[in-house]
Amino acid sequence: MRASDKAYTELRRDIVEWKLPPGTVLGEVEQAERLGVSRTPLREALARLSADGLAVQQRGRGAVVSDVSLDHLDNLFELRRALEVESSRLAARSEHREGFARLAQRFTEAADALGGGDAGAALEPYYRLAGELDEAIDQAVDNPYIEQALRGLRTHLARVRRLAQDAPDRLRASAFEHAAIAGAIAAGDSELAAAATLLHLSHSLDHIKTHAGS
Repeated sequence: MRASDKAYTELRRDIVEWKLPPGTVLGEVEQAERLGVSRTPLREALARLSADGLAVQQRGRGAVVSDVSLDHLDNLFELRRALEVESSRLAARSEHREGFARLAQRFTEAADALGGGDAGAALEPYYRLAGELDEAIDQAVDNPYIEQALRGLRTHLARVRRLAQDAPDRLRASAFEHAAIAGAIAAGDSELAAAATLLHLSHSLDHIKTHAGS
């Protein structure tokens, strides 16, 4: 991996996971030392983050992690519905659905873990599993234009989601919703997959609006 790619990947992850919260100054010297790269590839990484909307250039401060706003939440979810509902429908029609039955089972197991006594430890594994489902759907759809659009959208949605509380009840319900999506795709039922995705997105939007910033 090129040094600039390494720096970009690690900075992007830290921003999305709020290890670098909004307003953090991304000082070139500090970040280059932290990431183990020189300043030239770091500048390339910062330019990419700015293009993604994850960082902004501020006069006298340099690159700063951008703010997260709920002002355009409805717009983000309008685009998300259009892309993800159609992606689920297309994935269910694909010939490459062999892994989705297992994903459905794993989401059911994740729901049980999230409802257990150590729900906090189940959070990150659940988010990773959700990422696996996204990747599996992208691969089944095999449309680079949809995949590229979703990649940028998911980055911003991941940051917004962190504003909402990690309520165990909601995450457990979300796991069951993901299990329904994966199960419908595994069964090749395109309209059920689309409907399950639409229901999940509706519940997700309602939860973020209710809990973000509270």
